[in-house]
Amino acid sequence: MKIAVYGMGRFGSFWASILARQFSVSGFSRSGRSFSESIGIIRDEAEFAEFDVVFLCCAISAVEEVLERISPLLKQDAVVIDTCSVKVEPVRLMKRLLPESCGIIATHPMFGPDSGRAGVAGLPIVYYPVRDTGGCGDFWHGVFKDMGMVIHEMTPDQHDEEAAFTQGITHFIGRVLKELDLKDSSIATLGYKKLQEIVEQTCNDPLQLFLDLQRYNPHTAEMRIRLKKALHDTMALF
Repeated sequence: MKIAVYGMGRFGSFWASILARQFSVSGFSRSGRSFSESIGIIRDEAEFAEFDVVFLCCAISAVEEVLERISPLLKQDAVVIDTCSVKVEPVRLMKRLLPESCGIIATHPMFGPDSGRAGVAGLPIVYYPVRDTGGCGDFWHGVFKDMGMVIHEMTPDQHDEEAAFTQGITHFIGRVLKELDLKDSSIATLGYKKLQEIVEQTCNDPLQLFLDLQRYNPHTAEMRIRLKKALHDTMALF
């Protein structure tokens, strides 16, 4: 089985290295980024015709363009698996733009290069087989289970509704705290240090991820409204 990873940014490179422990993996970077010697290099998008499985590790906002570019190139029975941090929009695009013969699986690894540095065993991944062509859904469910990941099966909308708060609000608060430029202190409380950790965790990710989380999750608008009201109500106490 030949696997391609489209998008070799911080997460894509990490994800490719995880998959390369079990499979033959090649990566494609439009920016020409270099990566691990254990990962093959895809130099031209035309080469995607050679792969059995394609993982999309590009920005959420780039999914439509990427699918339009590679969809005509894919094998008839190829499987496309996205790893986006929102699910409704990528699934809609994959169903619309990929050939009917292609398998489609929606995933969201709830970890990254920082939290997965010591391994992915015990870490959660959201999983939803959209089009289970050729039994691809069961196959990859088994692969991730064997890797030790904790698999959460839920629909794209269920994911986005929960993620608007579990992830969307975390990144929002992290960006706000970064604007405050919190300094180290010799008298810092544990709670203050935890706030600094939130900034480090969220702001290590590209700004584009933060923007895409807010723009493409259909439930984050409600989260921001509730957050604004909570802030207003708290300020009104004084």
